[in-house]
Order: sequence, then structure tokens, then C-alpha cells
Amino acid sequence: MNESDLSPDTSAAALAFLLRFSRFEYALKTGGYLKSSDAGKKAEPNWDMFVKRNRNRYQASPRALALIALQPRQQLVVANARLAWQPLQFAETEFELQKATLLLRLVRNNLFHGGRHDSPWMDQAWTVQVLESGSQVLDELAAFAKLVDAYEGQR
Repeated sequence: MNESDLSPDTSAAALAFLLRFSRFEYALKTGGYLKSSDAGKKAEPNWDMFVKRNRNRYQASPRALALIALQPRQQLVVANARLAWQPLQFAETEFELQKATLLLRLVRNNLFHGGRHDSPWMDQAWTVQVLESGSQVLDELAAFAKLVDAYEGQR
């Protein structure tokens, strides 16, 4: 899929998602969720720390459950070094916060890196649903984790 193939709704949803995603990663960093707190190290958000600290008190919202149900796919290498799209497989015991954050990162990665031909991403109505659900989940996570000031650019 090329930029010229995108509907205005898909373009707007993609931009809104990417802006929220980048703001959420900034909020994670300012909230102390860092891969390293050592001076001189790159400031990188630590999603795993965020999940570990918050997974027991997180309850998936209807939007988070909708994102999980939409099953954004990941691109994998299959037989003969071919590429294929497959849904993420979660263990039954997987925390809802882990599912939601993995899917958010998967959606972001697919927007930047994944080839979208012969994939669910070609269905623009589905893509808009995924992106809008993801945007709303990011908003909810910022509020849940009390990161709204940084997330909304007030810090």
C-alpha cells in the first residue's frame, strides 16, 4: 500500500495514532519507565517495566478488548524465507496489559516497517478501526498510569 492508496480517513487515523504513540513513549520516559537510568545512556522507553509495574491493577477497557479482538497481525518468516502475516499468539495466562501494549507496538511497527500488500492492512475500514482503537487505548493508558501531563504535552 502506498500513500496515494490511502483514504483520507486512513491517513488521518494513521497520523493520529503515530502522534499519540510517540507522545505516550515520551510520557513513559518522563514517568521513569526507562531502559536505563545511567547518565549518558539513550533515553529509551521501557514498555516491559511499565507492564510489570502495572499489570496487576490494569483492567482492559472495552477499547482495549476491541483492539485485542481485531487481531492486528505480525509479519513473520515462514518456509522458504517467505513472509506471511499471522496474529500474535497469547498464552491464556497473559496479562491484559501485556496484550494491549504488545499490540500497540505491533501496530506502530507495521505502520513504519511492514509491507502491507496481501495483508489485512489492505482493508482500510479494518485498518481505521485498529488505528482508532489503538489511539483510544493510548489515551486510556496515559490516564491509567497518571502520565497525562507529559502525554498531553504539558510537561
